[in-house]
Amino acid sequence: MASLRTTGHRAISARTPPHPVDWESFDEWQSHPHAELPAPPDGRHRARWTRVLVLGAAAFALWFVLFAPTLQHDAQVSPVGVRRTVSMDITGPVAALSRGLQLSHIVSATGRTNRLPGGTVGLTLSGPLGQGASSGGRTAPGRQGAARLTRATVPSNPKRPTAAHPLRVLIVGDSIGLDLGGPLQSDLAGTGVVSAALDARESTGLTRPDYFNWPAELASDIEQVHPEVVVVMIGGNDAQDFPGPPDTPFTSPEWNTLYAQRVTQFMQIAQSGGATVIWVGMPPMQDPVLNAQMQDINAVVQHQAAASRPPVSFLSTDKSLGTPQGGYTAFITNAAGQVVDVRAPDGTHLTTGGGAVVADQVIAQLRSMGYRIP
Repeated sequence: MASLRTTGHRAISARTPPHPVDWESFDEWQSHPHAELPAPPDGRHRARWTRVLVLGAAAFALWFVLFAPTLQHDAQVSPVGVRRTVSMDITGPVAALSRGLQLSHIVSATGRTNRLPGGTVGLTLSGPLGQGASSGGRTAPGRQGAARLTRATVPSNPKRPTAAHPLRVLIVGDSIGLDLGGPLQSDLAGTGVVSAALDARESTGLTRPDYFNWPAELASDIEQVHPEVVVVMIGGNDAQDFPGPPDTPFTSPEWNTLYAQRVTQFMQIAQSGGATVIWVGMPPMQDPVLNAQMQDINAVVQHQAAASRPPVSFLSTDKSLGTPQGGYTAFITNAAGQVVDVRAPDGTHLTTGGGAVVADQVIAQLRSMGYRIP
């Protein structure tokens, strides 16, 4: 039954046609509810819903074909599981068609693909031998900044750096490593005797080289910077299955073995130029599940650091960023008695203050190892 609404003393049917008609034509209109409505008075054409549906489906199909390679890549780097498998099965054939028709050139022209893996700007240099320089990514180094960082500038004793012969430090990591890297790079460069390079990439780690190949990235960074010290803070995204086939489930004995191999490989690359390596552990996490996962990651790394030859220095952040018992806390009290907000609202990342706390910890470790840093 048609609903009624009242205007003054007149009841008007909700099915009243949009234009005045006599009652005879109105009754005729009511008896043909599926007929096209009269055209609007401004001359616009009223399309049938079926036509709108077809046009929408065609637009979606065109978009899907154009961006299928991107969608396939997103599926490939997503967490291992049924959703990833189904997504790859759906996007794979369409992505092959898109590449075969060279439609990726159209997408590239829009600028939608002009970004580096990991979501950051690549290797940046700061200090006496690279103030403000940027490599712009692994495969396109900034010639001017990198050219000054040659082996000819290596001092005979890197533990006694000067402005003319600064200590070269390379900092690498994931988004939590970036939280550390910014303050650490700034503090080291501010000494006037350290040239600090930073390459930290969001959403990256050692379990998914199909998304971002950290061993290759680190090797390229070392070739450009020739560091005497490498600082690593990575692992926040590594608590996931290794993609197969067959997939290797997280926390399985096979996973621990494979991850230990990845960590060892990364340490060996970092040491390949003779650099001292400091590996900073993941901090306590607010989420209990994630916290347990990071403890597993830290345990593997700490074991491999001790087994490395030469040994890698492992710095735990359980107490420097946590409670005296190593639990999660958003605030700590520093040596000066000041309360410092060290954790971001997500309970995972570090604030600027938290990054500064760990930066001080790294510099203190360097000094304890004999590096004369002001």
